[in-house]
Amino acid sequence: MVTFGGRNPLAMSSVTPPEGRLQGLNFTPHHYKPFSSHEHYQQVMCALHKLQQSGFYWGAISGREANSLLRSQTPGTFLVRDSSDHHYFFTLSVQTIKGTRNLRIHSEGGGFFLQADPPNTQELPKFDCVLKLIEHYMGKGEDTERTSEGASGGNSEEAKTKARIVYLIDSSGEKIPLELLRPLMTSLSSLQHMCRRTLNNQRPGALEQTEALPHTIRDFLQEYDSPI
Repeated sequence: MVTFGGRNPLAMSSVTPPEGRLQGLNFTPHHYKPFSSHEHYQQVMCALHKLQQSGFYWGAISGREANSLLRSQTPGTFLVRDSSDHHYFFTLSVQTIKGTRNLRIHSEGGGFFLQADPPNTQELPKFDCVLKLIEHYMGKGEDTERTSEGASGGNSEEAKTKARIVYLIDSSGEKIPLELLRPLMTSLSSLQHMCRRTLNNQRPGALEQTEALPHTIRDFLQEYDSPI
């Protein structure tokens, strides 16, 4: 999938895992994309590690396979997969009222972001993790929460709209808003992971209250800090 500096020592997909499978799927590298720096490599690898724990990262499946998986799902159901385009690392596939749409996730300039619509002059937000990008468009991001909490004396819905940019998908000339409601899981999550996700939903400050826990449990909780 990627290499560092045009060579192989820091590759994600050039080396097949020992078990030869990822997330229960055959691990088939799509392409090789160079990292721009060692920091970029670390950021992408950290994002990949969290995606692998999320349960909705489907690895190297094609757009056609993603469409087949999402076709029978309700609008708002989504998954993340490896991009088939060698210019990108990941793709967000989502079921909409107009069918499945595939959105490339850019990784440059220090963060992850969705591809901007050419007529749109507004700069799209960047995130240091793919999961944070998804949280933002689900309305679960910290930026959305902070704004809505600070608007208790005003119009909270208006505040949420300002905090969370509405991303419009171009569907045959028609603009439809991106709606992320439910991830399509590769398998049933473990009880431990579901408990961790529940704790992450108890924002703000849920993890700060775990200092009294044993190190192994605290490290497990901090390893995955997303509510989705």
